[in-house]
Amino acid sequence: MDTPIPLTDLKREYQSIKPEIDRAIQYALDNANFILGKTVEDFENAFAGFCQTKYAVGVANGTDALRLALIACGIGKGDEVLIPCFTFIATAEAVILVGAIPRLIDVDSKTFNIDTRKAENAITNKTKAVIPVHLFGQPVDMNSLQKIARKNSLIIIEDVAQAHGAENFGKRVGSFGRAGCFSFYPSKNLAAYGDGGAVVSNDADLVAKIKLLRDHGRTEKYLHGIVGFNSRLDAIQAAVLSVKLKYLDKWNEKRRTIAEWYRTSLANVSEIVLPHSVPNTEPVYHLFVIRAKQRDELRTALQERGIQTGVHYYPPLHLQPSLSSLGYKKGDFPISEQLSNEVLSLPIFPAMEKEDVTRIAETIRKFYSSK
Repeated sequence: MDTPIPLTDLKREYQSIKPEIDRAIQYALDNANFILGKTVEDFENAFAGFCQTKYAVGVANGTDALRLALIACGIGKGDEVLIPCFTFIATAEAVILVGAIPRLIDVDSKTFNIDTRKAENAITNKTKAVIPVHLFGQPVDMNSLQKIARKNSLIIIEDVAQAHGAENFGKRVGSFGRAGCFSFYPSKNLAAYGDGGAVVSNDADLVAKIKLLRDHGRTEKYLHGIVGFNSRLDAIQAAVLSVKLKYLDKWNEKRRTIAEWYRTSLANVSEIVLPHSVPNTEPVYHLFVIRAKQRDELRTALQERGIQTGVHYYPPLHLQPSLSSLGYKKGDFPISEQLSNEVLSLPIFPAMEKEDVTRIAETIRKFYSSK
């Protein structure tokens, strides 16, 4: 029987750095300072440096990172925020939770990221911000988006939940906008052992506001200057993240190597489209996503060989039942709809071996040659 190949392997990652992780957790336990405190501050400082920003604020999860950043930027009731139609629902949820209106934009068929030209054409007098999502670890063209934002006085809040360490023109994503919002969900490139998130920024006033918002608006122990939330990164997660952060560049480089193995192994399979290589970018391949004919049948064939895959995402946002009040209908975003019926995420994680990729590629080639 074939050895299973998971979509990602969190157990193997833990085993590779187990002594360091265990020591970091034990240190947090021994100090018994579980909410915020020095362990969180140390991680925030290290993560800000990694992201090439002045500040980082740890929060409870990636969705809260977006929500708190929106509030701190003054986005609220009746404001429109441009977001891509093809992304995880949290991007839209955060906008709705602050009382604003997500204005969906179709994506580029090659990069899967927001189509900046369509975004510019969708701007109205109610549009106050844009959230570019660096989907699957592929950076958005931030130079183009920044020009559009400056021209139209829009705030850029980057959704970097899948792109820790990715670069655009030599600059780390998350550092282009007024704020960059990260998730540390366990499957991310930089992952906690539970929920966690962060907002990075070069804006001291914005960071001060987010620190208030994450902790009940607290200015002193029982003095609260504003109405806030309970959205704090805990010390145990910060301890884990601090250890993993030291390895992240190395792990991202291994992801790029695995991506090249896939490209070489699958180069002549005409029934699939490989991820697009964008000049002047350094992707981090949170996911390795192909477009495949007979996607669902291919997925079944891979599963039969013990190879786990994913579909990211089906359906696109405009067809999600929870977003029906936005008034969109089938056919409004044809590229997002097409992608949602074709995309297939193949296994990718730093501990993968070339033999794993070879087996996956052979299974894909065999599937199509039998048709």
